[in-house]
Amino acid sequence: MDRYLAVLMAFMVAGIPISLVSPTTGHLREPPLLPLFYASIAGIAAIVLYGAYRERQRRRAENARRKRPRK
Repeated sequence: MDRYLAVLMAFMVAGIPISLVSPTTGHLREPPLLPLFYASIAGIAAIVLYGAYRERQRRRAENARRKRPRK
């Protein structure tokens, strides 16, 4: 995973507890911030899928380069 994806992942993971716990009192929020919670979950899923896609493309290019006949 690239560095910028890791930073985005850290922000997404930090957003989950923020959506459930009030930072002023430290108690659970009575109505949790569900849009923030679900946006964090969706962001994490998107980052994981995008990272897997880029890794697959990189491996495919390396395999094609190795299989090319050398002159």
